[in-house]
Amino acid sequence: MCGRYSLFVSPETLAERFEVSVSGYERRYNAAPSQTLPVISDRDHDSLTAMEWGLVPPWATAENEGKHINARAETVASKPTFADALQQNNHDELRTGRCLVPADGFYEWVETREGKQPHRVTVNDGEPFAMAGLWTQWQPETKQTGLDAFTTSEQPSRETVRETFTIVTTEPNSVVGELHHRMAVILPRAAEREWLTGDVETALNLCEPYPATEMQHYPVSTAVNNPANDTAAVVEPID
Repeated sequence: MCGRYSLFVSPETLAERFEVSVSGYERRYNAAPSQTLPVISDRDHDSLTAMEWGLVPPWATAENEGKHINARAETVASKPTFADALQQNNHDELRTGRCLVPADGFYEWVETREGKQPHRVTVNDGEPFAMAGLWTQWQPETKQTGLDAFTTSEQPSRETVRETFTIVTTEPNSVVGELHHRMAVILPRAAEREWLTGDVETALNLCEPYPATEMQHYPVSTAVNNPANDTAAVVEPID
């Protein structure tokens, strides 16, 4: 599972690492579900796009039918919630697809006698990396009431399109396995564009655990438990 992550590198580092234009970027030390966060979509490889973390499928009639923060790689091709996005199929006028979710670390929690201890997981060089993601467009439907219901068609009106994303997960490597039974799919740098442009078989073949030899983790303050604590203090190691 991946339920919290960080991305606080400089805009210049982010732009150079992913070869994208960067605007409106805000450093996040404690990125959490329901927040609007930057991704790189298959619709636009050259820019960051702001999307809401928690995928709502295009066919959902209510928001509570979605908000999927993770998608299991083993079933992503067969579950209707995710299959259109993986296959890059549109749903009527609403678009779906794949994306890269930039990060420079993510958090997992370990049960101890004192309670759950958060750990931050990074790649060894400390550089940002890309997690495999899926994205959708969704429009909530609102029924018309009052006079409008008699003066216009019976079709529901639609509000502004919202763009949402989820992070694909797989079996953990030995490093993350010390903390949790799932981990985010971290894409090798050379395979990031393949995730955006390859066919379904190619994409699924990329959903492998990242090499354990290239990752590490360390304990951090329980302040990270509260998403409101979005400061550099939450990424600092503790004894």
